Amino acid sequence: MQNKKQNSPLKFVIAGVVVVATIAWLAISGAKDSKSYYVTIAELNAMGKSAYSKNLRVAGNVKPGSIERVGTNATFTLVEVDKTIRVDYKGAEPPPDTFKDDAQALAIGTYGHDGIFHATQVQAKCASKYAPAKAGDAPTGNTAPMKPTAAATLKF
Repeated sequence: MQNKKQNSPLKFVIAGVVVVATIAWLAISGAKDSKSYYVTIAELNAMGKSAYSKNLRVAGNVKPGSIERVGTNATFTLVEVDKTIRVDYKGAEPPPDTFKDDAQALAIGTYGHDGIFHATQVQAKCASKYAPAKAGDAPTGNTAPMKPTAAATLKF
């Protein structure tokens, strides 16, 4: 006579609950850690101690003459109205080519107890590239009139 034990479905249910709970916990904690809040420089200064524990995005214009580059790293000052903040960027890649004096920049990282924003990413947009032309400036690029293409001359 063989004595067979019946497999309890309860063991499988418990194992399934543990696996699902673990996956849910990892997803929630990972999403929480990767979330970043957009704040102005004034809002960052007003956040107090809560600013030290969050991933943040801070935007402003790069103060002329404040950029100091060393390899792929850079330190600079962001200006927003009358508020400024010093940014220390340490990244795997150098700042983009559009990162220049007076450019609009977005720094992504954390605010340190030392009063410096420690950025791991920097995005920049060249302000002069998107500014309207001044009166009297000569247009740049190809100024020849465009010829209509075959698609533009078709009549329906």
